[in-house]
Amino acid sequence: MSSSLNLVFCGTPAFAVPTLEKLVAAGFAVSLVVTQPDRPKGRGMELALSPVKQRALQLGLPVSQPDKIKNNEEFRGQLAGLAPDAIIVVGYGRIIPQWMIDLPRLGNLNLHASLLPVYRGAAPIQWAIARGESASGVTTMRIDAGLDTGDILLQKEISIAPEDTALTLAPRMAAIGAELMVETVRGLQAGTVRPQPQDHARASLAPILKKEDGQIDFQLSAQEILNRLRGFQPWPGAYASFRGKNLHIWTAQPVERPMAAAAVAIESGRLLVGCGAGSALELIEVQLEGKKRMPAADFVHGHQPRTGEKLGTGN
Repeated sequence: MSSSLNLVFCGTPAFAVPTLEKLVAAGFAVSLVVTQPDRPKGRGMELALSPVKQRALQLGLPVSQPDKIKNNEEFRGQLAGLAPDAIIVVGYGRIIPQWMIDLPRLGNLNLHASLLPVYRGAAPIQWAIARGESASGVTTMRIDAGLDTGDILLQKEISIAPEDTALTLAPRMAAIGAELMVETVRGLQAGTVRPQPQDHARASLAPILKKEDGQIDFQLSAQEILNRLRGFQPWPGAYASFRGKNLHIWTAQPVERPMAAAAVAIESGRLLVGCGAGSALELIEVQLEGKKRMPAADFVHGHQPRTGEKLGTGN
């Protein structure tokens, strides 16, 4: 049954790869994979293939990498000629134009890493962790002209462990989301999945991350700061300034201890910093600008921060 459906897949990052793999394994005909153009990367600025392009080539699938899609007549003609039953979109990184939305009979189907309508936007995994959620999930939806506002098809909840970071949660979400997309396509094909409008009054946003999101506000509680540190991995992370240099905090743990906000205390080689709500963070692994990552004990030994000295709000 599934082999009768003709799909186009649009995706770019590693998060999208499991969905592509599962659709192919399920027997769907993926007639084209659309991904972002190769980008210069690393010190040598050599062109790097997107994770989706790498996997598509390994699977022997045709790949298209248009620079723009909205007013691209050549690309539009290519898709129209393929006459896909559905276009699957996972982290493609382009706004889907109306002509593309209107093209396939089953619509443009998106995998989004939250339980919509909460955490609409580019960074739902990061913001869910940063805001201290204990659960999130994945949603398949039908794309419309808005930002993650289309009708919901299927959803699955996923728990967030206290030690989870964006780096550990994303692969789990990708794997579960891939299964959900296969279930969604099969359900639409069989007529058993019925689109449900979102409750827009419950919507919240997960905007694209900026460098300043990683700047630590020591008026927040230690747990709130730790949540942001976990969520904003690998970038922008969590940072403050120490003697005019950027101090990146890689790992930390909350301590019940009233201290002045941003004030440093050295206790038995442990490095503590005061936070809001009568709490403190014990810094476990840090990285001073221009140096390697190191245990906090090595930082204390090498740089000898003084008790009462304050960390700044970053560079």
